[in-house]
Amino acid sequence: MARPSEQELAAVPHHFIACRSVTDPYNVFAYEQEALALLQQLFQTHDTVIAVGGSGLYVEALRMGIAVLPDPAPGLREELQQKLRTEGVASLRAMLQKFDPDYYAQVDLANGVRIQRALEVTLTAGIPYSQLVSQPPRPRPFQTTVEVLQRDRDQLRQRIDRRVDLMMQQGLEAEARNLYPLRHLNTLNTVGYKEFFALWQPAGEPFPLSQSQCQQVADTIRLNTWHYAKKQLTWLKKKT
Repeated sequence: MARPSEQELAAVPHHFIACRSVTDPYNVFAYEQEALALLQQLFQTHDTVIAVGGSGLYVEALRMGIAVLPDPAPGLREELQQKLRTEGVASLRAMLQKFDPDYYAQVDLANGVRIQRALEVTLTAGIPYSQLVSQPPRPRPFQTTVEVLQRDRDQLRQRIDRRVDLMMQQGLEAEARNLYPLRHLNTLNTVGYKEFFALWQPAGEPFPLSQSQCQQVADTIRLNTWHYAKKQLTWLKKKT
């Protein structure tokens, strides 16, 4: 969704773009290892490499490493997934607030999968997830610096609006409809797809949207993208 154009990909070498199917399991631990291996190759011929993003968890994995987290206790994942399906994300939020208030204060509270994973680790290890992931950084054979690109908030909001309009014009609805059978995958629990899925879910199928429904979905994508952008900026500013 909204990947760089062919012209942009040809102008500057890119990595980790369209490198996997949405059905392939992937996580931050795999990314850390693959990114470090790639950097080892790139630093043979480049003094500086730019990593652009993105999710704070993945940025920290690249810069300082991610703690090795325990696999969930037998049956715990299924129990939490069932709770999420039957009681909704609010029930998991309440558990997280009780067992790990520090992580509760920083996680995306709409992301049920991420909340579930934090609970799996917390309840299995008997230690809050936030404590486990804040372990001392691992040494890296390179130096990193975080640069935050600033833009006027009104201009940023306008650029987000234009980007959503362009995605809709380029067939985002049809793309989401094709992916609807795979909506249970964590890789598709992202802004731009989940707004369509939420509208289709009660009917159980991706019915054609009216003009007003398309506008409703587009407005929700704009709002959710804006919220995510603000969260990214807040997080990044703390790292500079």
